[in-house]
Amino acid sequence: MTTLNSLHSDRMQCMEVWGGNAQVSRNFQVPGLDVWVNSRPYADAVSGGDVYYVSSCASGRITRLLLADVSGHGQAVADAARCLRDLMRKNINLVNQTRFVQAMNRQFTEQPDPTLFATALVCTFFAPTGSLQFCNAGHPPAMLYRARERRWVSASDVAHIQNKSAASDVPLGVLRETEYSKFKTKLAPGDMMMCVSDAFIEACDSTGKLLGVRGLLDLVQNLSASNPAEIIPQIQEHITRQHQENLQQDDASILLFRADGTHSTLASDLLAPMRLFTGVRDSTDIG
Repeated sequence: MTTLNSLHSDRMQCMEVWGGNAQVSRNFQVPGLDVWVNSRPYADAVSGGDVYYVSSCASGRITRLLLADVSGHGQAVADAARCLRDLMRKNINLVNQTRFVQAMNRQFTEQPDPTLFATALVCTFFAPTGSLQFCNAGHPPAMLYRARERRWVSASDVAHIQNKSAASDVPLGVLRETEYSKFKTKLAPGDMMMCVSDAFIEACDSTGKLLGVRGLLDLVQNLSASNPAEIIPQIQEHITRQHQENLQQDDASILLFRADGTHSTLASDLLAPMRLFTGVRDSTDIG
């Protein structure tokens, strides 16, 4: 892959982990998905507390996407970002994300700094069936666009849920023994999922009222979905126009992906066993 700050569309390689916590605007493809990532650290710093990763398995059939907001700054965030990257590498070929999410939580609860925690959205897409599983660890809810209905909804409201309990879905590092609900749905061609950091729901409208999840959902509902590449710029423009301090007080990140109906090739499937011996390609940039 090319540098993180590339604006053109690129194709992700099999057995590759991409991402980090640097400032970025990027679009690329994996089997079954078009992916857009935009992250701007607070005060236009080189890196920030929002961490994003995308991985592609040995055959390209499994894509995992992560957006996390890590508490703190500097070295502590960089160390946490590296730990998350290593877990992405270790679990790159597992379609079930439960072990990965549990390992993330353990990683934060075992940190020497008791104040370090993170909110996160984790999504895993399996291209052959179009199935999507995701979980939310105290993060702003993901939004789902159904192309057939031409509308955005809160993803957790329409997905099948497993493992829901009273002490579940808390930020990573808060409780050592906890569960994370597993939401499941399918993405038809044209369907989209959008994950945002809290800077977007903490923005204000023109009257000074907090936008919130409902306000952000109403905003995207009024945007055209015919050109997904324009959705992120339109959201940013609309929010910053409402209030001069919007998206200026924190890291601001969006991860958007759309199902395109494509699949991994036969050649890629046949080469998958050989790729297991070459190791995972690291295309990350951690400040």
